[in-house]
Amino acid sequence: MAGAGNAQANVKLDLLDDDPVYPGTCRHLQGHTAQLPGPTAHELESPGDINWRFRVRDGEVVEFVDQNLGPQRFVAGRDFGDFVVWRRDGGPSYQLACVADDAAMGITEVVRGADLLKSTARQILLNRALGYLNPHWYHCRLVVDHNGRRLAKRHDSLSLRALRQRGLTPMNILSAELPVET
Repeated sequence: MAGAGNAQANVKLDLLDDDPVYPGTCRHLQGHTAQLPGPTAHELESPGDINWRFRVRDGEVVEFVDQNLGPQRFVAGRDFGDFVVWRRDGGPSYQLACVADDAAMGITEVVRGADLLKSTARQILLNRALGYLNPHWYHCRLVVDHNGRRLAKRHDSLSLRALRQRGLTPMNILSAELPVET
């Protein structure tokens, strides 16, 4: 990932987006060509039987100015690859849902965690393809624990309310002065 700030900050932010880059395994398959081990296109009962990906040109550069982190630059094929826009379970992906909802609601500013910087690049490509305007982006650094791991329910982290009830101030929380769970 290339962007504003020092190299250490960029590496840390890059580790937050652990999405593997899609290698383009099925890019060359079109029409009725078999997609081993799955069915051919004409054998599918409905479009919901497969994941639909948004194809990006390798080497395509996506740049934007984050209102907090400054200039950001991502290169397709290096920082991210083709990405799912419609899931086989019949629902839109996170990327498509965000773009469609933001456009429908006239959202002009998006504030979210720095772990979603690469998602912003993907959403810019979708906005461009669908003819939507990009909102202004503001990515906040994540609140992390004493080990540098972000506070998240998936990691059984304490809620901000629980931390405050333990007497931690906002500054303690932001500076990762968190109690060590045993």
